[in-house]
Amino acid sequence: MGKISIKPLADRVVIEPAAAEQKTASGIIIPDTAKEKPQRGTVIAIGSGTTDNPVTVKEGDIVLYGKYAGTEITIDGNDYLIMRESDIIAII
Repeated sequence: MGKISIKPLADRVVIEPAAAEQKTASGIIIPDTAKEKPQRGTVIAIGSGTTDNPVTVKEGDIVLYGKYAGTEITIDGNDYLIMRESDIIAII
């Protein structure tokens, strides 16, 4: 987890998705085309929130989010998701 050069606005957060599973519990290797999109990641940057909705997650939190939540972005060759804090389901 490193510093990135993006500051999300309002109640948005930037998340670094966890790596997709490479093989099943029984040892079967999953090809890239069949891998599930991760639904877990680490908060990298947070916005300042709004008067009505302050941001409650903090940088470094590991969170769960909806399968299709957020917008995918690439910064310095790394993939991230930017989403509203309300798209985050839980902090784990």
